[in-house]
Amino acid sequence: MRKVNGYVAHSAKEALVPFTFERREVGAKDVQIEILFCGVCHSDLHTARNEWQNTVYPVVPGHEIVGRVTAVGANVKAFKVGDLAGVGCLSDSCRVCPDCADGLEQYCDQEIFTYNSPDKYTGKMTYGGYSNQIITDEHFVLRIPTKLDLAAVAPLLCAGITTYSPLRHWKVGPGSKVGIVGLGGLGHMAVKLAHAMGAHVVLFTTSPNKIEDAKRLGADDVVISKNPDEMKKHLKSFDFILNTVAASHNLDVFTELLKRDGTMCLNGVPEFSHPSPSIFNLIFKRRQIAGSLIGGIKETQEMLDFCAEHNITSDIEIIAMKDVNEAYERMLKGDVKYRFVIDMSTLKVL
Repeated sequence: MRKVNGYVAHSAKEALVPFTFERREVGAKDVQIEILFCGVCHSDLHTARNEWQNTVYPVVPGHEIVGRVTAVGANVKAFKVGDLAGVGCLSDSCRVCPDCADGLEQYCDQEIFTYNSPDKYTGKMTYGGYSNQIITDEHFVLRIPTKLDLAAVAPLLCAGITTYSPLRHWKVGPGSKVGIVGLGGLGHMAVKLAHAMGAHVVLFTTSPNKIEDAKRLGADDVVISKNPDEMKKHLKSFDFILNTVAASHNLDVFTELLKRDGTMCLNGVPEFSHPSPSIFNLIFKRRQIAGSLIGGIKETQEMLDFCAEHNITSDIEIIAMKDVNEAYERMLKGDVKYRFVIDMSTLKVL
């Protein structure tokens, strides 16, 4: 076993603190990565504070991981020492079910997340990227484009693929009118990606001070969703709406903006469920409310290559490891544009 340094939450009420733990030795199909940067996702906060009621403590969060390969197993084909590599939300799956066969490992009933999941190799819980090293099966390791800023690539491993996957699945492209609800870590990536795909992009926000930034990121129009008159201008006009808000809210105000056969996809996972939507808004126009979970490994690599082609990265603020607790509090206030990324060189060796 290998000694690793990181930051851990020991309970829902305690701040994250330094922690030393063990990772398995490098197996025949494993890639060992020195973590250089790790994004701070809202899921990290939800898990650290047990807001989804599924946390097993101690927990080391972090699933937006980029770094450099420092060792590979004897049977590894796609990576060599010195390569840039990344790990996202998934670290394993069953590999044989219909979902895995279709390259949709995120829907496997036996998926293993990068943290807070039972690890089939050690029998313990997986520990994530708030650490200086990770060891992952080659199948779940991503190639990182060399032309992009490495720190700003890190959030693509969750925020990027979480928004890219539904945009691709619902065939967003030229001629599509697409709404993005919320301009946070997910929403700002969704705006960039939908714009690059050629869609007409409308950003919905409750904050007038985000109008200028939304247009900078690629929105063609910005609607203040608390303003009924602004919302009425867009009734029955959207092909697709991607709702990234991770707080419980009224969905009806957005479903009525969909065309016949339009879809609103939910990306954000709130602590409490949304109020039930009006059935009339749905059945009288054959509208749909759907959901989407991150993306499979093949699609995540496709997303990274797409971002390299279009020069897309996340807007980030780099922080030191010791400042992650403050970052959590700022994230709750929306005080970040638009993703915190931890510089893992600031992690002190215990």
